[in-house]
Amino acid sequence: MSKTGSRIHITQVGTIGIPVADQDRALAFYLEKLGFEKRIDVPYGKGERWVEVAPPGAATTIALVRSREGGPTGIDTQVRLTTKDAEADHAALRAGGVDADAEIMRYPVPMFVFRDADGNRLRIVERD
Repeated sequence: MSKTGSRIHITQVGTIGIPVADQDRALAFYLEKLGFEKRIDVPYGKGERWVEVAPPGAATTIALVRSREGGPTGIDTQVRLTTKDAEADHAALRAGGVDADAEIMRYPVPMFVFRDADGNRLRIVERD
């Protein structure tokens, strides 16, 4: 690797954006179904709104970004959320009406996929 004389000062992942069709519906899903907390909900620009949610105590947030007309929703976000008990979370989400896979995958650790109100796919992965 070449040395350019400058150093990058990135220290963490701050926010991950997920496209949503309706920010109010998405916000309700993340707060009510996942137990996240609302961190930011502010207007900006001409009729725009910036909304961020996160699990309580988490450093990284998820921005619920309104999808532009014709823009995608229902994507595979590749976002992995961690839990200490994938089986309990899987059962709770399914009991709460969340569209979660029927089975928990067991490789290399317990994990499963669920879909938010827009069909965006996220994963819950068990870690100590």
